[in-house]
Parts: sequence; C-alpha cells; structure tokens
Amino acid sequence: MKDKLMVGGQAVIEGVMMRGPQLVATAVREPSGKISVQTKPVHSVGDRWPILKKPLLRGVVSLYESLILGIKSLSYSAQMAGEEDEQLSDKEMAGTIAFAFAMAVVLFVVIPTGAARFFHTITEDPVFLNLMEGVLRLLIFLAYIFAISRMDGIYRVFQYHGAEHKTIHAYEAGGPLTVENVQRFSRLHPRCGTAFLLIVMVVSIFVFAFLGWPDLWLRIASRVVLLPVVAGISYEVIRFAGRSTNPVVHVATLPGLWLQKITTNPPADEMIEVAIQSLLAVLPPEERARMGWPDEDREALAAACGAAAATEDIKDRAACAAAEPALDTKN
Repeated sequence: MKDKLMVGGQAVIEGVMMRGPQLVATAVREPSGKISVQTKPVHSVGDRWPILKKPLLRGVVSLYESLILGIKSLSYSAQMAGEEDEQLSDKEMAGTIAFAFAMAVVLFVVIPTGAARFFHTITEDPVFLNLMEGVLRLLIFLAYIFAISRMDGIYRVFQYHGAEHKTIHAYEAGGPLTVENVQRFSRLHPRCGTAFLLIVMVVSIFVFAFLGWPDLWLRIASRVVLLPVVAGISYEVIRFAGRSTNPVVHVATLPGLWLQKITTNPPADEMIEVAIQSLLAVLPPEERARMGWPDEDREALAAACGAAAATEDIKDRAACAAAEPALDTKN
C-alpha cells in the first residue's frame, strides 16, 4: 500500500469528484448517458508555503481547499446534469461559502450552546455545561445527517458516494478497476468526510470542555475562533486511522463507518463506471499503466469505446468508461 497515491473524493450531482496529488477530476453522467470529465490541476497553498503542510496546519488547509473544490465540482456537475445553465462565478461562490459557514455556525454553535443553558437547573459546573453543549451538538449533527438522507434526490447522490468509496478501496487494494471488482468492496471508508465530521464533533467536546462558561456571545466567538484547532486535530486523527491496521484504532473508527451506512447507498454499475473514470483521470500515466490502463492513441481508444457500446459485456463497457478521460477531457 506504500506505493499507492493518496486519493480522496466526494459525490456530486450524477457523478463523482476525485482528487489526487496533482489533479482533481469531476466525472458526470449527462442526461444523454455520456460521461463527461473535467480535469484540472491542484494548486495548494501548501505548495507556496511548506509550513502549511505541517501536522495540525495541513488539516485546516485541507478543509478549506476541499470546501472550495467541492463547491466547484458541484457547480460543474449541476451544469452537466442539466440542472443549471452555467457554473457559479467567483462572487457567487464566495457568497455560497459565506452562507454555508453562517448556517453551520447557527446550527452547530449558536443553537447547542444556547440550549445548554437549560442544564443550569442541574448544575453550574462549566465543564458539565460544556460537555452537555457538545452532546447537543453531536445529536443535532446526527439528526441533520438523517434528515438530509430522507430528501428527494439525495438517495442517488449517496449512491455515487458509495461508488466513490468502493472505487478508492479497489484502487488501494491494487485490484483491477473493473465494475465487477469494484462492486466487491465495501461502500464504507475510514477516510470519509462523514467520518471526519463525526470526529470534529467529538474532538470539539474535549477542546471546548475547559473553556469556562462566559456569556453567550463570547462562547460563540470562542467556538468559531477555535474551529481551525478542532479541524487540525480531527484531520490528524482521521489520517492516522486511515493508514493504521491497529485493531484498537479500527474499533475506534467504527462509529464513523456506521454513520456512513446512512450517507452511502449501494451504487448501480453505471455509477461505478463514472467513479472509475474520475479516479483514472487523476492518476499519472505511469500509475494508469501499472493499473492496466496504459495511455494509447486516441483513435485506438475511440475504436474500443465504439465496440463496447455495441456489446452487453459489462467488462467492455467498463473499459470504455475507464478509457474515456483520454477521449473527452475538458480542461
């Protein structure tokens, strides 16, 4: 597993976004059935300031960059899936991020810390009150996850989420990136963003527990200011858990995996095809070749895809989907 690139991703509308060390790719199934792929280079602020790649700091950078890439990928997928006429402008994206952050502060900071004051009838101990606030935050988070899982249209997005996890598992295991092989793997992954958010909720309980119990606005401000600290610690925890084979660590990650049973659904074969295409698009040529997908001339790939379209053999169709980035990549 040491020779494998660190690849992550997320589900988008009718597709999957994958991020590798050098590239980020978003593959989307268009209404016509065609798979379109947008591939772009990854520009991290850590490349300019190496200190930001140090433990704790890299988690904050990763969270910020993942948010930006995620919104861009969602905007692209909505356009390709026919749900939007054009992608978000920089101004619209900034507004979207600001609104999302404000809503997160209200939902996971203002409401739980405000509601925790009702525990004053039990005790005035600030540690206890902070712990109760953390428990309320965790319960709100779980209720939020469950609520969005019941929304119309989210089931398919969570299917693509499952396809993303299965494909990354298959890649990390070193097996062939075919639909049959990918479907064999679990749709639950220890490095999932859902697990990360759960760890954030748990870590925040311990970080905020000993901050005292000042007035409401100071409590809210302290939670917002310390969010980068919580994110940095949580990132290191999930990074370690994703690479560890220690049975104790495995047990500790089980709640995050269980939660993914809500945020992922079993994907259809066509969704696996999209995820495979997205993953292959971020791999360098030598890695593609090692995985059994050498870069060939465009005419040969086009001929192979034409043959696959005329057969019911799922292997041929998977091969076509996996080869598609070389034929139809939009930069």
